[in-house]
Amino acid sequence: MTYTILDCYTDEPAGLGVPPYLGTYPRYLYGALGDAYYLTIDDVRLWKKYGSRKPDNARVQKTNIKVHNLTRNYDAVEKILRKTKTLVVIVGVQTPGKYLSAVPGTLPEIFELIEGLPCRKILTGPVVIGGTRLEGGKGTEKADMSLFDEVDFNYLGINEYRKINEYAVKGAALLEQIPYPVIAEIETGKGCDIGHCSFCTEPIKNRVLYRDKMPVFEEISALRKKGAEYFRLGKQTCFYSYLHGNVKEIESLLKGVAALGPKMLHIDNVNPVKVIGSRGTEITKLVVQYCTPGNIAAFGVESFDEDVVKANTLNTDPEIAYKAVQIINQYGRKRGENGMPAFLPGINLIFGLMKETKKTFEANMYWLKRFLEEDLWLRRINIRQVVPFEGTRLFEEAGTKYIKKNKRHYWKWRRQIRVEIDMPMLKKILPTGTVLRDVRTEIYDGNTTFARQFATYPLVVGIKGRLPLNTSFNVKVTDHMLRSITGEVISK
Repeated sequence: MTYTILDCYTDEPAGLGVPPYLGTYPRYLYGALGDAYYLTIDDVRLWKKYGSRKPDNARVQKTNIKVHNLTRNYDAVEKILRKTKTLVVIVGVQTPGKYLSAVPGTLPEIFELIEGLPCRKILTGPVVIGGTRLEGGKGTEKADMSLFDEVDFNYLGINEYRKINEYAVKGAALLEQIPYPVIAEIETGKGCDIGHCSFCTEPIKNRVLYRDKMPVFEEISALRKKGAEYFRLGKQTCFYSYLHGNVKEIESLLKGVAALGPKMLHIDNVNPVKVIGSRGTEITKLVVQYCTPGNIAAFGVESFDEDVVKANTLNTDPEIAYKAVQIINQYGRKRGENGMPAFLPGINLIFGLMKETKKTFEANMYWLKRFLEEDLWLRRINIRQVVPFEGTRLFEEAGTKYIKKNKRHYWKWRRQIRVEIDMPMLKKILPTGTVLRDVRTEIYDGNTTFARQFATYPLVVGIKGRLPLNTSFNVKVTDHMLRSITGEVISK
């Protein structure tokens, strides 16, 4: 039987699989199937809309990011799909955002692309539990599920650690079909040990489980042999909670992964409450010691309004978040060899939660300004409108009520944070003249080349002129934008 995996990209509270990230779902599936063709939605779009003619980036005015992430199979899509017996489609964006060089597939789009294919079709990924939505501030996408012969979140057991540990090693061979460098998302745990946030889909998808470190080492070692150099311990809700916050085990995990020689080793989510106290301080020091610079602890603060915190049973209150920011600043601000600070906090904010009012924005600004005035660095502030996914308490109790109520304020609030907090914060973290090393060019927009380092939340650098893509340069910071910087190349 001939299998084909169609990766439409995933983004969820615990786990990212949008290029340049390669998520866990396609790798586990590849390992489970033993052998399969791997296609991205970019491949299928190129086939369906452009006859598989690869764009000449040197000639286009603006890079078409819908057909940018092509596998080695891009020019054989029709042939592959003609002999495919089972097509496994991976879908699910549950933390909507904008991506520099990729566009995840929506259900209506996927339906149009594959509806006529005469093969068995399996739908899997986060979409199966809760749904999917590419843009915030709306309900979940609807599509005709009758297109699929099977809909299964745990297809072939890809969410059971007994099987994952085997599949993950075998799945490293998937990299042979990908011609561009990726950041491999590495799973260390499932579920949330706090798990009460009204909007989050993670508790309804997974119970709390932690993965043993030895299979993690084996997986990363297999990926390294296939050429992977960039890794994020990101498929978890809180890195500091690994094995219930066992400091010795966390050190053993980080030390073991670092010994495998990755060029990038970063983490993702951190619950601020886990940073407080002696245990959190020790874990912070370990992250700084073993990970590479440019690392970020993404704090799921969501709101600094205490009424919103209570109504949505969020994981942290403002005072705890403030203390956690202080601790990571204390140990993580030293600049590393790539030009970035070693380890900084990031703040996630969500609008549209229950009990939100105009006072919510005032509370958010109060605390963000306090960080700025007290010289407490935040590497990035992620702002989005919530999506009420089916199965969550927000969906049951409020739906889009508060999104609709305050939608007219959202863009004004968002821009004020960008202007009054983000830009001056960037000037503190990366003063003019700072040199960033190994900045990789990704896309064109007119006469500007946009580039980023490999990182957990990489900073976008706009460079005047059209430089060769997929090439690394050392860049000097020349100016600051709302969420990005401009730079000039000083060496290759």
